[in-house]
Amino acid sequence: MAIRKPGIQVDIPGFHKIDLRVLVTDYTGTHACGGVLVPGARERLVRLSELLDIHVLTSDTFGTVKKELAGIPHTLRLLDGKSHDKQKAKFIWELIRGNRIAAFGNGRNDRLMLRAVRQAGGIAVAIDNGEGCAVEAQREANVFVHGSIAALDLLFDTNRLKATLRA
Repeated sequence: MAIRKPGIQVDIPGFHKIDLRVLVTDYTGTHACGGVLVPGARERLVRLSELLDIHVLTSDTFGTVKKELAGIPHTLRLLDGKSHDKQKAKFIWELIRGNRIAAFGNGRNDRLMLRAVRQAGGIAVAIDNGEGCAVEAQREANVFVHGSIAALDLLFDTNRLKATLRA
């Protein structure tokens, strides 16, 4: 029997109550710059893994994700072939359980994943981590932030989400 993690709960006035259980995230450009995990992300991802199940969906442009995420509890899905945007969205639709998903991404291939999470009542965060953030990803997100650390910290200090998303 799997141990249920505590999750992250946030009630956003004029938005809705969210009970997050899963983080689905891109890697390249989202938590890494030049293929290298940004300083401070490792510690936050480890802490976050105690609260949420973490799924990393990535094209792994630099071929570094396995090495960089070693020791961080997560499930890794390396995308191959074409239509990475559709692969990510399909994964979300297969995983959705109510309002329980947060998704992080920066690329054009993250836009459908972010849209699916937002439409399902989760939290979709577009991130510019120094390698840019596609305008299409920003349009589909609930929130846009500068940097992986700012995105991860939204989940640790949910008042930041309240301040940004309240009506």
